[in-house]
Amino acid sequence: MSFPAEPLRTPGADTGSVEDLPILAPQLRVLRRRASLTLEAAARAAGLSPAHLSRLETGQRQPSLPMLLGLARIYGTTVSELLGETVADRDAIVRAADMEPTAAGGWSYWQAGASGRGMQALRVHVPHGAQGDIVRVHPGEEWLYVLTGRLRLSLGDTTHVLAAGDSAHFDSLTPHRLAADGRDGTDLLFVHTLLQSPTAGLCIGPTTGVTP
Repeated sequence: MSFPAEPLRTPGADTGSVEDLPILAPQLRVLRRRASLTLEAAARAAGLSPAHLSRLETGQRQPSLPMLLGLARIYGTTVSELLGETVADRDAIVRAADMEPTAAGGWSYWQAGASGRGMQALRVHVPHGAQGDIVRVHPGEEWLYVLTGRLRLSLGDTTHVLAAGDSAHFDSLTPHRLAADGRDGTDLLFVHTLLQSPTAGLCIGPTTGVTP
């Protein structure tokens, strides 16, 4: 499997302010070193260029949610730990008041489950036009449930439009894209499993042109 030198994107796909994720930059470097990976090795496993990963680690670039998922898998950790969140105990209950929103690549998401589990649950808001060109391919499974709005889900060569109350459960090795099918965006419940194999790849790329 080959990877692009750097994630391809359209305007606005990865231009959020680094202030949205103040703890993430140093945390990425700490976790990479804890995994005994060089910048080049980690970048290659994530399908990024070393320069792009370096910009993430220095706070010059904000990652998208798929990048966070991929880096968490490569470093053998969770998105919560990448974001510097700590949970003393794996409490079975997650209270709404304890869910803090996080912005990544134009999406907003809330951790809806305990960290450190093999299955990670998120509540996600997908704005119209955000990351709709990104094709995702990675080991594991995904399940999603549309809470509000309409979701355009492409699985391989087939595109489905899901309304509130609809759900999808699929193998993540199927190339897939998610986009809001409406100006108001869409809200999802999203559950994923990522295999913790250091050799498994996360492929991210668009179907359109490249931004300089």
